[in-house]
Amino acid sequence: MYQDNIVLCGSSNYEQKYYLNPDFESLPEPIQRELQIMCVLYTEDIGGILTLEFDEVGTLQFVTRADEGDLLYDEIGSVLKIKQLREERKELLESLELYFKVFFLNEDEGAAGNLEDFL
Repeated sequence: MYQDNIVLCGSSNYEQKYYLNPDFESLPEPIQRELQIMCVLYTEDIGGILTLEFDEVGTLQFVTRADEGDLLYDEIGSVLKIKQLREERKELLESLELYFKVFFLNEDEGAAGNLEDFL
């Protein structure tokens, strides 16, 4: 079992960069693009840094950070945007959690058949 959160991907408005953890390069290209679009649009709208991270039990967390003096970072908008993304991308996020649990945590291997529809 993992001790720390595992970063799936992230985007920084400060550096204008997107990052995908190389451990997840086996995800299908359309899913990788969707993650990139989702993260980059978030940081363009809200500012700061967004990372999608799996916790020790495989739950996907939206983690946001902003520089201390960043007056343009929209903290209230961040909460609302994450709520919107969780609702609009619910199926994708649940599938990513299942993928992580099966292939990284070696849990619920019987669910691997459900991943065929996803992948």
